[in-house]
Amino acid sequence: MARNKPANHGKPWTPQADKKLKALAQGNTPTGLIAHDLGRTEDAVRSHASDIDVSLKPTNQSPYNRRKGK
Repeated sequence: MARNKPANHGKPWTPQADKKLKALAQGNTPTGLIAHDLGRTEDAVRSHASDIDVSLKPTNQSPYNRRKGK
């Protein structure tokens, strides 16, 4: 079964898309949702995020990783 290509497949990234990627990543949005929202594949999002130094790792921490003394 053939898969449809995302809307922006093969198109260059725009400054607006970069800004949206940064905002979504900062908000801890899952990579799959970022990809869907930007019309890209997850691999494309991961690759471009790496190119522009945007971390896709969640910034929130588990409540079990508390610092001692607090």
